[in-house]
Amino acid sequence: MRAVAYRKSLPVDDPGSLVDVELPVPSPGPRDLLVRVAAVAVNPVDYKVRRGTDPGGEPKVLGWDAAGTVVAIGDQVELFEPGDEVYYAGALDRPGADAEYHVVDERIVARKPATLSFTEAAALPLTSLTAWEGLFERLGLCDAPMERTGALLVTAAAGGVGSMVVQLATALTGLTVIGTASRAETVEFARRMGAHQVVDHHRPLPEQVPGGVDYVFSTAGTDRNLPAYAELLHPFGHIVAIDDYDTLPVGVLKPKSISFHWELMFTRSLFQTSDQIAQHRILTQVARLVDKGILTTTAATDLGPINAAHLREAHRILESGSAIGKITLTGFDRGA
Repeated sequence: MRAVAYRKSLPVDDPGSLVDVELPVPSPGPRDLLVRVAAVAVNPVDYKVRRGTDPGGEPKVLGWDAAGTVVAIGDQVELFEPGDEVYYAGALDRPGADAEYHVVDERIVARKPATLSFTEAAALPLTSLTAWEGLFERLGLCDAPMERTGALLVTAAAGGVGSMVVQLATALTGLTVIGTASRAETVEFARRMGAHQVVDHHRPLPEQVPGGVDYVFSTAGTDRNLPAYAELLHPFGHIVAIDDYDTLPVGVLKPKSISFHWELMFTRSLFQTSDQIAQHRILTQVARLVDKGILTTTAATDLGPINAAHLREAHRILESGSAIGKITLTGFDRGA
């Protein structure tokens, strides 16, 4: 099968940073699905792994957002049958989905939204899971309108995760949702996703939100912004963060008894937790909300067929920090 992989950690402008390869079609394990991949989306985790993990010459396939059709199943699979159209984010410790065929545990997969194309569906899994787990599991919000009032600040609200956080919080809670964005096009996108207010993350946040907030969903710049969060948040507030940094001055949170939470949607699959199936249920609920018109895909730019050149361009855009919504790739060029 055709796939895109890397053999050595290289800068994205090096043609060797991602290459087209031929690999054997994988075989599904007992709880696995073999999926014929129709579309993928690209996330910061893709370039972070490419830059930070050197596979020592062996081809390593990236890609943790996919939609496609089940073509075979393991002998213990209970939830799916061949022919089912599915979407999922996969597992960090298994080969990625930038390939014609991919194996994935059924417990972290759901049937794709019926109203979306494969491309539109591929943009949703990783960010939906991150947003849902961060809001309703880490911050403890209730996914029922008006169950919880107050204000939520969402950083980089036009990004992949931020735009899903905004949608879910607006649709399923009674919170006032305040997004951050700095360019006209990102401000417009954040508002389109449902943000009630948009502020500029290049300016001091406390002066733009004088009433303060009860929750912060921090998708970027947590280490730089933590003092501002501490000032913004009301006593007993909560922060959930998904980004990476070397150190974090959490002492500034103590005077207000502010709680800090981590969110990594790969935790369940990495540690084979007993509740992995929760991700199947979350994605199933997201699909229902999409099909009801409550949520929308955040697919914004499709770069064409899945190949090394297009994936290098996707990585380049993401590394530049200029992406709006999600970048997708669709199918394999049969003439290649």
